[in-house]
Amino acid sequence: MKIPFSPPYIDDDVVNEVVSSLKSGWITTGPRVKELESFIAKSSEVPTALGVNSATSGLMLALHWFGISRGDEVIIPAYTYAATALSVLHIGAIPVMVDSGDNFNMDPAAVKAKITSKTKAIIPVDIGGWPCDYASIKELVESPDVKSLFQAKGEVQEQLGRMLILADAAHSIGASYQNRPAASWSDLAVYSLHAVKNVTSAEGGMILINMPSGFDNDEVYRTLRLWSLNGQTKDAFTKTQGSSWRYDIVYPGFKMNMPDVLAAIALAQMRKYKDQLMPERKRVYERYKIGFENWDLAQYPLAQTADSESSYHLYALRIKGITEEQRDKIIDAVMAEGVSVNVHFQPLPLLSVFKEKGYDIADYPSAFDSYSREISLPIYPQLSDEQADFIVETIITKTQAVLK
Repeated sequence: MKIPFSPPYIDDDVVNEVVSSLKSGWITTGPRVKELESFIAKSSEVPTALGVNSATSGLMLALHWFGISRGDEVIIPAYTYAATALSVLHIGAIPVMVDSGDNFNMDPAAVKAKITSKTKAIIPVDIGGWPCDYASIKELVESPDVKSLFQAKGEVQEQLGRMLILADAAHSIGASYQNRPAASWSDLAVYSLHAVKNVTSAEGGMILINMPSGFDNDEVYRTLRLWSLNGQTKDAFTKTQGSSWRYDIVYPGFKMNMPDVLAAIALAQMRKYKDQLMPERKRVYERYKIGFENWDLAQYPLAQTADSESSYHLYALRIKGITEEQRDKIIDAVMAEGVSVNVHFQPLPLLSVFKEKGYDIADYPSAFDSYSREISLPIYPQLSDEQADFIVETIITKTQAVLK
């Protein structure tokens, strides 16, 4: 049985929305991007949201807007995809890595130990769609001893008066924490709409703007939008609506905007995400849980508590008592049966670009332990119960063979 790892969800509604966009004669940033922004902001219970060309761009733009630059420190988890750290490096700042807890996410206690007078932001990452402990993170940045360390640089930092909480919510569209959308717990959050995500625009991202009282979130939106379009005062779509052609460049901005033709893909998916697509991902999760419940080597990923729920982006299975080498042999054997699996993620200190900067995996034992035993299984709406059962059987059989 051949089972792909993460095919995009493309049905007739997606195709029709894209075709409609193409036939409209307007395919770059325009009305469909605006509709998607509104849809995502409303579903995430934040004031507003900005579409960009990738989650990485979104993180960079957010950090830049907050005035973070060379020499500043940004705390991130060691257990995340490289883009979290690269967004910090690209604006000249220093990623300060912390170890993860047992749920893959950053440990708030480890965060506190790394805060210095140079710390300007924390980037929690909801690995696999399971929300970080935002209540503890918010309590930490608001605590008097931590706020006393914060040295504001620029008007925006002065106004906030503390470190920025910028969630890397690449995996967590639809996730909830303490009965609220997870992304509504941070000052800013960034979704990924990459091809393998729960909702995709092929390539793209979304900045969710949720600054606290005293900030005008609509004004933050206008600023970030301006900066994402080269700092140009009038975009192309506006000029087609009967406005004068004349424009100005008022900021040395970036080219990070999302085009309508890609927003159309995500828009069609968002319309059925809450009631159809995410429940189907949960169905697959539950099928795996039933399949593995009598296997004493299985360590399931977290999915739901009384007041919080995952987005079911990844099914990050950990197998108890195995080594990294054994894990890799299991993966090879499973792949040979036609089942595509993956690993999420290699902790950053294992990657050359970070090793060369002096990060040492020995400093992050929990992250390495989780990584060394982790196998990501396919989880998406199109996956049938029969396929899920075959995956469970294959994982168990091949693990037993490797451990003989």
